[in-house]
Amino acid sequence: MEFNSTLANEYEKGIRRTLPSYDAMLRLIQTFYYSALPEKAELLIVGAGSGNEILQLAEQRPHWSFVGIDPSESMLHVAKERLKSLSNAISFHQGTILNTTLPSMQYDAASCVLVLHFIQDYKEKLTTLTAIAHYLKPGAPFVLVSKYGQQGTVETELQFDLWRAYWLQHTKLSAKDVAEMEKSIRALSFMREEEIVTLLQQAGFTKPSRFFATTLFGGWVCFKEEH
Repeated sequence: MEFNSTLANEYEKGIRRTLPSYDAMLRLIQTFYYSALPEKAELLIVGAGSGNEILQLAEQRPHWSFVGIDPSESMLHVAKERLKSLSNAISFHQGTILNTTLPSMQYDAASCVLVLHFIQDYKEKLTTLTAIAHYLKPGAPFVLVSKYGQQGTVETELQFDLWRAYWLQHTKLSAKDVAEMEKSIRALSFMREEEIVTLLQQAGFTKPSRFFATTLFGGWVCFKEEH
């Protein structure tokens, strides 16, 4: 999916339809970090997008600093404009965690929200999460949010039914439009929860626990291994 300037500007509206509890998810992530981190901390945001996550986390934490990574130049442009009034130290890097050179330091926390399902290859998913773990201090908190489930199973197909009905009821899109969108979503990489937990453990994270789930999405909190 190419996040060009048009899609970047439409993202705010679309993400809240695709993920109806998007803002509640951000508040839960905020709560997790507020309870786990000191007043001064440096956070790595993998998939910074249009800046929603940083905007939420920076609230009441003026001494937190952020490094955001995103492959989309258009999305980063939107993020920079939205966040320029914040007093927090914020820097952005265009690219992925695998092709970006970050400051040689270990971060106090990191997140990878709504990114992993765009990576099809399991090995690349593992390499991505391992690279994130590499940049974290031992014991640092980490949040992962991704599509999850197994297409073709009763449970996931019922979630697709709910997702489809939500779009048809709450937008002016036609059934044909929603069907085309569903094709693009089904082309993304879905993983069962057990596979995601195993992936996190293989990458060097401990205590994975699901804190969030809405239709086709799930979120997990965990911590970088201590040793």
